[in-house]
Amino acid sequence: MELRPTEQSLLIEDIGLVIEERADLSPLASRIYATLILASDDGLTFEDITEAHRASKSSVSNNLNILVKLKYAEYYTKSGQRKRFFKASKYYAKTAMEKYNELFKKEIEVLEKINSFNKKNNPEKFKNEQSVSTIYQDYLIQLKEGFKKKIKQLETIVNQ
Repeated sequence: MELRPTEQSLLIEDIGLVIEERADLSPLASRIYATLILASDDGLTFEDITEAHRASKSSVSNNLNILVKLKYAEYYTKSGQRKRFFKASKYYAKTAMEKYNELFKKEIEVLEKINSFNKKNNPEKFKNEQSVSTIYQDYLIQLKEGFKKKIKQLETIVNQ
């Protein structure tokens, strides 16, 4: 008998693919994270996640630990219960934006090094490509500054 994918499982797959590429996470970690994003605020137990993804306990455990370490997920326990409940971190958007901001910063630094090198060693090339490089560098700086503002807004919301 062929199982038909549900709307939620298709959405988890779509979200997981984007997260996998964007956050450089394993396919399972990405899908677990997508599952947590779509779960209720109560979160999911380890068993719920293992069953939903039909993955081994060790794989799920390793990937949950990675998500918690990277602050994409968090867990809590309920009074009188030993089970941990996992949910998407309330900081997940902030964490993602901070990672992008760090990438922008690194790329700006590399562009500065390229421009400096070409200015010194390839003056003709620097002269020909300076405007393109400057436009791109300015664009990255604007993105970085915009992300900084949005991160501060998120911090205000999350800390309420």
